[in-house]
Amino acid sequence: MSLVINTTTPEGIVLAADSRQTYRNLKGMARIGSDNALKLFQINSRIGVGITGLAFLEEDGVLKNLSKFIEEFKREPNVENMDVEDVAIELHRIFDKKYQWKEQLDLAVENIKNDLQMKGCELLNIEKNPYNISFSFKNPQGGLEEGLAGVDMIEFLVAGYNKNGSHQVYGCYVPGEIQKRRDSEDKNNEYGSSWIGQGDVVSRIVLGFDGRIANIQFAKEAMLIQGEPNIFEELKNLEYAIQWGTMTLQDGIDFCTLMIQTTSAMQRFSDGINADPGDMPGVGGPIDVAVITPDNGFVWINKKKLKFGGNEVEIN
Repeated sequence: MSLVINTTTPEGIVLAADSRQTYRNLKGMARIGSDNALKLFQINSRIGVGITGLAFLEEDGVLKNLSKFIEEFKREPNVENMDVEDVAIELHRIFDKKYQWKEQLDLAVENIKNDLQMKGCELLNIEKNPYNISFSFKNPQGGLEEGLAGVDMIEFLVAGYNKNGSHQVYGCYVPGEIQKRRDSEDKNNEYGSSWIGQGDVVSRIVLGFDGRIANIQFAKEAMLIQGEPNIFEELKNLEYAIQWGTMTLQDGIDFCTLMIQTTSAMQRFSDGINADPGDMPGVGGPIDVAVITPDNGFVWINKKKLKFGGNEVEIN
């Protein structure tokens, strides 16, 4: 699954990513495929992209790494003139078209019905939503349960500077929407940090809680009584008071790399959470780091190299 994290500071923008790539084998088991995958990409002289989630898409009957499609996009003639939002919209369009997730969602409906029947459950209701499937059923013991299913997601962060000197960060989800995370022209939203992928450790450290708190019974009951927006507004009191607007670029680098290192270490010693055991240690390998500044544009701080023996070669 991996972890990509961005920190936007007054001096510039930091993008960092781990290098682990996982997959499911023919038995449906999650496995580590590589600790040398590229997750960060320079799009033009002012913009970078970090990507997590589904690693391969089928093209002409062959599975191909998502990096191939990003590299093809980079070679399009007008890319250098694109602004941050332009890149976010175009990459979202490309992946939404190439990833046949709507067909997979249709198949998931039948798979849920068959799976519940095989387990002796009675399906009570199933509803196909825009990006997932919600359902309720009665288990063999007569208990009522609810479920939510979907397809593997492609997530990416697009960050950088526009031609007019303003900066922006967008979070993009396929299936899903494009969300603006940072905007230098949006007061009180100019600076901060965003992350995609296996961000539960970062969320616990920075926000003070794991997003899966919404699945815990007492939280569900509180949300029913007080409303979900009110509960999450209260939870904001747990967030660390980090002065993003006073961070230097080096502080941003240190913060991003610390979060990835801590996530990798925590996954080494844990196996998911008690409510959802058996999680995949999807964060690991070398950390790639890039910064983007108004004066120097996109600059690699650390990037994996091909190596054999004492020889190293960097591939752009």
